Amino acid sequence: MALQQNSEKEPIIELFVKAGHDGENVGNCPFCQRLFMVLWLKGVKFTVTTVDMRKKPAELKDLAPGTNPPFLLYNGTLKTDFIKIEEFLEQTLAPPRYPHLSPQNKESFDVGADIFAKFSAFIKNSPNNAVQKKNLLKEFKRLDDYLNSPLPEEIDHHSTETISTSNRKFLDGNRLTLADCNLLPKLHVIMVASKKYCDFDIPAHFTGVWRYLQNASEREEFVQTCPADIEIEKAYFSVANNRK
Repeated sequence: MALQQNSEKEPIIELFVKAGHDGENVGNCPFCQRLFMVLWLKGVKFTVTTVDMRKKPAELKDLAPGTNPPFLLYNGTLKTDFIKIEEFLEQTLAPPRYPHLSPQNKESFDVGADIFAKFSAFIKNSPNNAVQKKNLLKEFKRLDDYLNSPLPEEIDHHSTETISTSNRKFLDGNRLTLADCNLLPKLHVIMVASKKYCDFDIPAHFTGVWRYLQNASEREEFVQTCPADIEIEKAYFSVANNRK
């Protein structure tokens, strides 16, 4: 591994992601976007191939039989399971040539762990189901509290001034980490689908969440890897229209 990192030659990486309804552009898949962001943030050269799940090309069936995107070819070796791929990339594309992306604080990963599940329950149920909406808002409150609470490294114990509210850009500080690569694609899906089918917006009083989303919107690693809104809307059309 050390020899590879010190070599002039970069690895050959091809990321396979889910295609959209047109069979060509990037489709709705938070896990695909997660790996897309990781590779972009690593600063490594890579290519992206979209896979039309309705008519999977024969060569891809041979390459990864029974496997759905995302998957990865790394120097010709197939890597599947997005969690294992992320762990592999973090270990293999390491300093000094590539940045580490792991967050310093474990809670940066944990804080958004349940928000997508609560959204899924919310959109699958009738619009007047107050319980599901309350559960979703509870998760947003948890996220908002975390984003507004100073991290340990933001607190100067030698200063007489007390920092009551964090002004950091992202979950774990002012740099994007694996925690953001996990959460931001999910938040994007939640915002688009909830607005379209439930007339739901993240409340304005969640200032930490909105600061976080605004900062993310200024980063090409996030914006340029997002699927078009229509892809998310199409993905949730049947879910929203078959609600009880």
